[in-house]
Amino acid sequence: MTKKFLKGFSCHLFLILISFLSLFPLLWLLSTALKGIDENIFQYPPYFIPKNLTFENFTGVWKKIPFLLYFLNSFIVAGFTVILNLIFSSLAAYPLARMNFKGKNFIFTLILVTIMIPFQAIMLPVYLLVLKLHLVDSYGLTAGYLGLILPFAVNAFGIFLMRQAFLTIPKEMEEAAFIDGCSILNIWFKILLPMTAPTLAVLAIFTFIGSWGEFLWPSIVLTNKDLYTLPVGVNDLQGMFSANWRYIAAGSIISIIPIIIFFICMQKYFVSGNSEGAIKG
Repeated sequence: MTKKFLKGFSCHLFLILISFLSLFPLLWLLSTALKGIDENIFQYPPYFIPKNLTFENFTGVWKKIPFLLYFLNSFIVAGFTVILNLIFSSLAAYPLARMNFKGKNFIFTLILVTIMIPFQAIMLPVYLLVLKLHLVDSYGLTAGYLGLILPFAVNAFGIFLMRQAFLTIPKEMEEAAFIDGCSILNIWFKILLPMTAPTLAVLAIFTFIGSWGEFLWPSIVLTNKDLYTLPVGVNDLQGMFSANWRYIAAGSIISIIPIIIFFICMQKYFVSGNSEGAIKG
């Protein structure tokens, strides 16, 4: 009994330590955002708990930049990116999981290989393509949004995740629906998608987090400040020769709140969806 208790205690202690190390950068960011202007945030040795707790940095950064506009832009980009990923990834995964055709495994392997290619390696040709298609903000707001959304409308991870989820569904359900006169598209939409809702939620979470926090691509494509997303808008607080790190920390804390809320709302699907996507290979 004592041996089992010590094993469980040491395991939980290790997990608590890892969790603290993971959360420490966020806690330090919050500490910086709560420090007053009279406190030296670069003091050595550093101190964690603010001496004069203040929320003026949060109100100040809200007045400094158009946060509501940047929030709206980020919601539009992240929302449409999530919707398109759910649609296109599940459409691409369906034939790879449920249909038999020549070269299916080879195509799936090629899709998986693209996971190893970082976006930075293909960023230049993607930018040139977006430029040739007039999908940059100089051609209007709609074009600017499309330039941010379409390059991330589908990815190999989403296709892989949905394919694994489709493989867990018995084929007898599709055959029964097909005998009843249901088309392939209806089988995908009315039978398979509802049964893989947890996996769709997992894909939505990962896509939303990735799109919401994307900085590199929007900072390259966007020149119109009216289209800035939150990461680019917060970075705009940093000038060429000076930066208000309290405002930057406060803006960063505000910008991650929607991610936390979205994850909490979808949390009940997260574990089951991850397990569902890993059952069959």
